[in-house]
Amino acid sequence: MRAIMIREPGGPDVLHWAEAPDPEPGPGEVLLTVAATAVNRADLLQRQGHYPPPPGASEILGLECSGTVAALGPGVTGWQVGDEVCALLAGGGYGERVVVPAGQLLPLPAGVDLVTAASLPEVACTVWSNVVMGAGLRAGETFLVHGGAGGIGTHAIQVAKALGARVATTAGSAERLARCRELGADITVNYRTQDFVAEVGAADVVLDNMGGSYLGRNVDVLARDGRLVVIGLQGGAKGELNVGALLTKRASVTGTGLRGRPVDGPHGKARIVRDVRDRLWPLIAAGDVKPVVHDVLPIQRAADAHRALEDGQDVFGKLVLAF
Repeated sequence: MRAIMIREPGGPDVLHWAEAPDPEPGPGEVLLTVAATAVNRADLLQRQGHYPPPPGASEILGLECSGTVAALGPGVTGWQVGDEVCALLAGGGYGERVVVPAGQLLPLPAGVDLVTAASLPEVACTVWSNVVMGAGLRAGETFLVHGGAGGIGTHAIQVAKALGARVATTAGSAERLARCRELGADITVNYRTQDFVAEVGAADVVLDNMGGSYLGRNVDVLARDGRLVVIGLQGGAKGELNVGALLTKRASVTGTGLRGRPVDGPHGKARIVRDVRDRLWPLIAAGDVKPVVHDVLPIQRAADAHRALEDGQDVFGKLVLAF
């Protein structure tokens, strides 16, 4: 097959379209012919040499894809050759074919086409596992997500709103904040000119992609019994934590990742995927949560997509790479 490969760690120009070994499905796995994949910030880090794939995972970039079932490994039931699906991956989405554990497959949500569906698995599983399954966001609570214009943010705003929460978000321009309001955000904060603690007041759940630089203020904005979930380190790996404030508020801070989880088990990806299929997919079918795709580019232009995401200011939602 052919795939986007990395010559050596570095900038977007190290990505190139080349031959790669054909994957073969093992027990419990499914082989997909890939229709499209999507670009995530983890891809940028892996390209730079900072985020290696988990042991046993494909070295090829790509944490999600959509496509058609091409072959079933031993022991796989519930799927047939020819099924159109999307999938959560530990790697391999930038290739023409990819192998995925059957437990990480999802049917296409009703009303979503095959290419657009590639934008959903990573954001859907990340947001749902952290905000709903982990932090337990409930109707009537206040939810704050940082980076509302990104793939995670645009999805999280809609999910929280569909669940009946009051939604706050941050972004870096008036235009991007206006588009966040169109998605359902009740409170929008320009992080360049405003203090989100003052603007939001108190949040029951905070979903944070910044890490160290936002840690102190994220604790400050938590309500009593609030839950802070850290899923990224764009603002650094270290920050100062006021344990006294945490204790006074009876609050919690959780750090989580999705890529390195096992397939099975109580914290495994298959459990998350099942919950997403059972509880989130109906919200998408009903139109309460919609994929937000900024642009679709041919897979051979992966380097251009990486440059656009690194620049960030002109991208709203996900960038999809189509085969």
